Amino acid sequence: MAEENQPKDIEPKNNRILAYYFIVVLLLGLVVTGILVRMFDTAFVEKEKWEKVAESQKRPNRLVLPGRGNIYSADGKLMATSVPRYYMYIDFKADGLQADTLKQYVDSLSYYLSKKLKNRTAAGYKAHLLRGLRSKSRQYPVYEGRVSYTDLKEIKTYPFLRLSKYKSGFYTKEMVQRQKPFGSLASRTIGDIYGEIEEGGTTKGKNGLELQYDSLLRGQAGLSSVRRVGGGWTNVIEIEPVNGMDIRTTIDIDIQDITEKSLLDKLKEIDAESGTAVVMEVATGEIKAITNMGRIREGIYGETKNHAVADESEPGSTFKVASMMVALEDGVCTPTDSVDTGNGIFMYKGARMTDHNANKGGFHMITAEKAIWNSSNIGVAKLILRGYEKNPSKFVEGLYRIGINTPLNLEIPGAGRAKIRKPSDSTRYWSKTTLPWMSFGYETQIPPIYTLTFFNAIANGGKQVRPMFTKEILRDGEVVKSFSTEVLNPAICSEKTLTQIKNMLVGVVEEGTGQAVRSDIVSIAGKTGTAQLSQGSAGYKAAGVSHQVSFCGYFPADKPVYSCIVVIRRPRIGYPSGGTMAGGVFKSIAEKIFAGTVSYNLDKMPADSAAVKIPQVKGGDLQALENVMKQFGIRLGTDSVESPWVMTGIKETGISLKNVSEKKGVVPHVVGMGAKDAVFLLENQGLRVSISGMGKVTSQSIPPGSRAIKGQTIAIVLN
Repeated sequence: MAEENQPKDIEPKNNRILAYYFIVVLLLGLVVTGILVRMFDTAFVEKEKWEKVAESQKRPNRLVLPGRGNIYSADGKLMATSVPRYYMYIDFKADGLQADTLKQYVDSLSYYLSKKLKNRTAAGYKAHLLRGLRSKSRQYPVYEGRVSYTDLKEIKTYPFLRLSKYKSGFYTKEMVQRQKPFGSLASRTIGDIYGEIEEGGTTKGKNGLELQYDSLLRGQAGLSSVRRVGGGWTNVIEIEPVNGMDIRTTIDIDIQDITEKSLLDKLKEIDAESGTAVVMEVATGEIKAITNMGRIREGIYGETKNHAVADESEPGSTFKVASMMVALEDGVCTPTDSVDTGNGIFMYKGARMTDHNANKGGFHMITAEKAIWNSSNIGVAKLILRGYEKNPSKFVEGLYRIGINTPLNLEIPGAGRAKIRKPSDSTRYWSKTTLPWMSFGYETQIPPIYTLTFFNAIANGGKQVRPMFTKEILRDGEVVKSFSTEVLNPAICSEKTLTQIKNMLVGVVEEGTGQAVRSDIVSIAGKTGTAQLSQGSAGYKAAGVSHQVSFCGYFPADKPVYSCIVVIRRPRIGYPSGGTMAGGVFKSIAEKIFAGTVSYNLDKMPADSAAVKIPQVKGGDLQALENVMKQFGIRLGTDSVESPWVMTGIKETGISLKNVSEKKGVVPHVVGMGAKDAVFLLENQGLRVSISGMGKVTSQSIPPGSRAIKGQTIAIVLN
């Protein structure tokens, strides 16, 4: 009967369990359904509401400024880098700023500002701040200059300024200052930047390489926001800033320093208005130094304008080399052809032409090469007239052919270009006198860098290369792009003409107007130049005649490594001379650069007849003496020495030694010893020592071998 009832009891229990499961599943389903409904509602129906809530938990995005790229010299020395600088202001209309609070702290604040900034006294700062309070200005400068980040951190700890910005009204404006660790060296070529930070969070190049490579140097600003996290606010970088790339230039700091100092010394000596010097590596076209110094005020010079690349001026007599090259190439003359320069005065088409020695009677009959050596205007002009008077276009075509006006497409914004007119030009009048005057450097405009490029081609076996200012572009130390030498013209003339021109340039220095440039240290070839400066429409003599003197060439003359041009404008002291003035700078640059690159094998050099083969050696401790002499390879005659203390002498084969007695109670012989050894030996015998002089002992007051009395004073004299 019990067995029949058991299934009936189990069945209700199973039903209850199933009911419980159903209820649980139903409840879970309702919860899940509710969550899904809520998710849908939040994601779609209330989307805008929750986005606003999320935005309220963070503050507006702020720009994260990128670091502007650095500019380096060829050997990696830092030439330009950016540092932040800050203007400091007070908003005297700030909501929390109380006049009484400022007056409470103004005395102590003024004291600290005066001590730190040193541009006003404490009383001056107090008056300055109270004046701002009365003005109610929203942008009142605490200090007219800019301060560094380190100084700003300190200033923020001063009384009153340490209060919150709402109570003090204190705020700053960040600027970027470009620092140049080497000062004025190549400053105009490196360039400058505008200090203001643009809306995009970057700085902008102003001139020079800073402007040329601005898009690479400036970088890209990032974004950051301040978000509420865990009850507080934290800064979160949304977009990382991208720092600017770095530029490695071709500038050699040592050569740049030599060049600038040599030029500056001459400018001060002759009181010139300005000067330019450029050094180029012959084979590569790399600019190793470029300096442009101008008079800022009397006796003070600085980098003002990049004359080397921007000046479009008449080059003067350095242009005669180009004229002669064209004439030689066209077979108009040979180096030994004669030309009659007369008494130094030549009238052509009603215009007067003179040579620089006209006051001495002129050169009379000379050869073509001597016309270059002696820089004869008449000689060169007559040779050019001989070949091109009836067809001046052929002469101009020859100038174009040798590449003196080939566009250089320099990396420096604002660079000038060579302007050599043609007879067919409609914009500029070709007169009857244009051809002869053009032949010796007038009626044309040639920037100094173009003249240098032409002379560099002569030094480079006729191969004309583009001047280079930049070697590499780098990011985080890795090379992104490298620049190589660009050949503009593989041969500006024939080898025969090139050899003749080179010989003439050597002759200028050895025999002609460039004799002041001749050096006993390094051979130099080049050409002098002197030109009157045009005053535009006023002509050449308005307000007095002013001159530009120059020298362009290369060194060493037989195997050129560097080419160089020096141009000096409006000297006020001395007779204007390309040889002595510009040439003097060239010579100084060449000698100093060459001295720094020459190495000698000392082992193969003959011994100096006046050299001291065996040095003077002090007597004293034998072991110390042996150690030192061993390093110099000098033989010591120690065979007969028994004492650890010796006297020394010199003989042809080495140093002779003699024993010094250490017998107790006997005064030792210390003449010839150093002070340390002499004092040790004498005090070891119980003597008191009085010393005078420096060097080695020359006399002792108690003769050696005498009885040593303990406590007795002995005087020794050193010399």
